[in-house]
Amino acid sequence: MVAIEIVRVDPVADRPLAGQILAVQKSSYAVEARLIGDDRIPLLHESVNDLCAAQVHWLVACADDEILGAAAWSGSEIDRLVVSPHAHRQGIGRALVEVMIDSIVGQRIQVATGRDNAPARRLYESLGFVHTENQQVLPGLWLARYELVR
Repeated sequence: MVAIEIVRVDPVADRPLAGQILAVQKSSYAVEARLIGDDRIPLLHESVNDLCAAQVHWLVACADDEILGAAAWSGSEIDRLVVSPHAHRQGIGRALVEVMIDSIVGQRIQVATGRDNAPARRLYESLGFVHTENQQVLPGLWLARYELVR
């Protein structure tokens, strides 16, 4: 396995980087869309401008100058976690979440994922997140909400 480096980045200051993050995000959310049977995931349809406008802190996981995953948070909420499909099941998502947990100030951390996204749910649960509710955000589009209390 290749050594993964996780670094904080600012896509607003680096548009090519923003484009690379967006490409990973779109490919990752396309997998989630297939898992949950719904492609109305808002982050699947973001543009580079949308990504740069998000008021979040960013991390990327890189190996050999390739972005394999990215994550973002705002306040005490994980905003997004994406891993390139060819890098799934290599610990990249877990490593990104662990760095976010260490970076987030506060006692409670919240996250949501597709209710039917079993791999993401297993990841959050394995890290100690507790399922708090299911929420229908659009007709037929359900999220599973989680919370980690430290």
